[in-house]
Amino acid sequence: MIELPEAVNLAGQINDAILGKRIAGVVAAHTPHKLAWYYGEPSTYSNLLIDRTVGKASPYGGMVEIGVEKANILFGEGVAIRFHDKNEPRPARHQLLLEFDDHSAVSASIQMYGGLGAFFDGKLDNPYYKAAREKPSPLSAMFDGVYFCRMVGSDEVQKLSLKAFLATEQRIPGLGNGTLQDILFNARMHPKKKVNTLSDTDKETLFNSVKNTISMMAAHGGRDTEPGLFGSPGGYQTILCKNAAGKPCPVCGKMIKKEAYLGGSIYYCEQCQKL
Repeated sequence: MIELPEAVNLAGQINDAILGKRIAGVVAAHTPHKLAWYYGEPSTYSNLLIDRTVGKASPYGGMVEIGVEKANILFGEGVAIRFHDKNEPRPARHQLLLEFDDHSAVSASIQMYGGLGAFFDGKLDNPYYKAAREKPSPLSAMFDGVYFCRMVGSDEVQKLSLKAFLATEQRIPGLGNGTLQDILFNARMHPKKKVNTLSDTDKETLFNSVKNTISMMAAHGGRDTEPGLFGSPGGYQTILCKNAAGKPCPVCGKMIKKEAYLGGSIYYCEQCQKL
């Protein structure tokens, strides 16, 4: 799944690969998918995009947006985006295919679930998109200690677990269950720990872990569990993920545990991350 570090990497790769190219062909909704959600109407994508020039790509939370003159193309967190050169065959299955005037292409395929599409600039009324555009990124100076203290001090989050607080309800767009695991490991906090049990020191530790962990992930081109535009994984070596379950903790040597929680999996070291 695309989360903030991968969105940053993908936006940079897209700018390097297709910025300034003219869109010569569009195929939308080619492969039916029950959990594919489209921004705008797929039948309008061709008229909206063909003969337009690709502008700058930008990361917003776990989304990547590409400006195309007066329109935008948007890829959500569950989308696999791939570049294809002129001699490379196109994938048989995809939800969006953009062909360019130099005969290269970009395909977008939904994995488990996800959203993508195209729309006129300013015309998408989607709460996740709006939150991602409006809320400060952990990579920005606006996401500072004062901002985080307001978040963690809100009455409505006090009974939540740290997983629920950090990775749900778009409180921090782009921070999902994947990046959450290393953030909490680096903070030495259990995913089930309640917000109302945090001391002032804990809050500072958690804030620093959010900032530093995501910054490190982004600086290394995203996590090594997630491929980029050219199919290669990111360079950040993920500490806790499905590959770590049942293996020794890199700090204390105790086995990493995997557990189902809040609709997904959590990974933790019960020695380093006490509840």
